[in-house]
Amino acid sequence: MEIFAEYSHAIASLVIFTLIILFISPFTSLAKQGKGLAPGAAPDQDYEDKAYRLNRVYLNGTETLPAYLTVTVAAILLGASPFWVNLLASIALVARVVMLVIHIRGIGKPNGGLRSIFYVVAWACMFVLGLMALVAAF
Repeated sequence: MEIFAEYSHAIASLVIFTLIILFISPFTSLAKQGKGLAPGAAPDQDYEDKAYRLNRVYLNGTETLPAYLTVTVAAILLGASPFWVNLLASIALVARVVMLVIHIRGIGKPNGGLRSIFYVVAWACMFVLGLMALVAAF
């Protein structure tokens, strides 16, 4: 639809992030199954354990996706500036992907460090998208 063409980067960002989470899901399940865990069970909190990190990546992605989707779609539907919506959604996507890679690879500390910086960048982009949607609504 032509009405949404101006927001193609933001829409693509949503689809890409969703596909990444869907892609990670079976690997998380296989890693947990390899540890003998029942479906839905979580590995012990051990940042050195790849199954734990994969599970956290998947859960973190599924926790973030609804907010990312909501603020981005709301900003699009309410006609917020396409430039800013595309830019913020794209930056949020890149920050989330970098954060996921850092987490999967076990780079840094379990708390704080680079992963937290990229989390805050993505969070800030989503927060501003939400504010833009509210401003556009009124």
